Amino acid sequence: MFNQKFEVDIEILKKYDRPGPRYTSYPTAPHFHSGFGPNEFREVIEESNITPNSTDISLYFHFPFCPTLCYYCACNNIITKNQQQIVDYLTDLKKEIDLFSRLIDSKRQVVQLHWGGGTPTYLTPEQINDIFAYIKDHFQFSPNAEISIEADPRRLTPDHLPTLRKIGFNRISFGVQDFNPHVQAAVNRIQPEELSRRAIDESRDLGFESINIDLIYGLPFQTVDSFKETLDKVIEIFPDRLAVFNFAHVPWLKKHQKVLKPETLPTPEEKLLILKTVIEKLTEAGYVFIGMDHFAKPEDELSVALKTHTLYRNFQGYTTKAGVEVFALGITSISQLRNAYAQNVKDLKQYHEFLERGEIPTARGIKLNEDDKLRREVITELMCNNRVVKTYFNEKYNIKFDDYFADSLRKLKKFIEDGLLTDDPDMIQVSQPGRLVIRNIAMAFDHYIEEDLKKEKPIYSRTV
Repeated sequence: MFNQKFEVDIEILKKYDRPGPRYTSYPTAPHFHSGFGPNEFREVIEESNITPNSTDISLYFHFPFCPTLCYYCACNNIITKNQQQIVDYLTDLKKEIDLFSRLIDSKRQVVQLHWGGGTPTYLTPEQINDIFAYIKDHFQFSPNAEISIEADPRRLTPDHLPTLRKIGFNRISFGVQDFNPHVQAAVNRIQPEELSRRAIDESRDLGFESINIDLIYGLPFQTVDSFKETLDKVIEIFPDRLAVFNFAHVPWLKKHQKVLKPETLPTPEEKLLILKTVIEKLTEAGYVFIGMDHFAKPEDELSVALKTHTLYRNFQGYTTKAGVEVFALGITSISQLRNAYAQNVKDLKQYHEFLERGEIPTARGIKLNEDDKLRREVITELMCNNRVVKTYFNEKYNIKFDDYFADSLRKLKKFIEDGLLTDDPDMIQVSQPGRLVIRNIAMAFDHYIEEDLKKEKPIYSRTV
């Protein structure tokens, strides 16, 4: 399974390339609604405190600010040079920390903390130190907590990385996207290769336990040959992990993407050939294909979890923290609890007004019914561990799997015929080629997907 080249069948990719969810949540975000607000979220948190074994938690903090706009970006961000706006946001964020620290049982330990954006390192080292100390003062951290941050090499002063490491960050992820200067210019992200290498080398010297690089394929002017050059350089750098994302070109959702001319983008076939190149080159170089767009060294805990069928997935990506509830703070962020999802407001003014009233700034969410929870766990097992042990679900949910999911199993027949999975009385097992279209396979168990795909405007990116 490990340390061998992962052969990619391009015809399978072509056959199953269609719109579909990434399943960072189930039900997916389009099903969140405004009927789930601050009071409903408060009730769910209170329930979660008294649920058996509800000890560990994960915290996510969203820092939305960027000084410039990357044209490919689909994140929830705010482009600003106004430093007072950041100061005000951090003041409000502290109020939200106060709220959550009172609501969450103080005995529950933080085993995972992640800062995302936007650009968290757009904050000054002094601001980073201040807000981090405030978080540590209000929550109890596990001694071996996983503490990670997304960093932009262009926004680092000499004090940034030493400050991050000194205060407790032990994992770091650098956005690179592509080393090609022509591509960088087209997406408004000029980032010299030497700058990225210097940040990564310094992070290693400072003792960060895990270093990740983000790449994106499908950007303007990318070709198989040009992206091979970027991959060769990344393999030479040899980070602990890699995330190679499929560019989601959604100009109907992200208006700024309209500046990217369609004729400059790789054709659908070229894009699939780039994906084939990515998977084959990285696995040949010794990386393990974790799933979808993630790769890790064989000794990495993600690779070990994949091998032992204990991998998990949440809004922060693949993780070993199975079942840990995620409490997310900051605008637009999404909390992920056993029984619900809750998303914060997207507007800074609204965020401030909620917190001034002492309310959780929840804009929308969803309370899961029993069928949602069952299907979420089935989809998670497929997405993470490439199998479904039917006897486990029979016992946990008191069902007969093949009867309950009869319609879903019928939808799997085409995958069986293509050699992408097997369906036995005790287990559904995804084959190596099937892992490439795992989102398509998971869709067979999605109760809502048929109605989603009938909507006039597309709401999902392509599955491969």
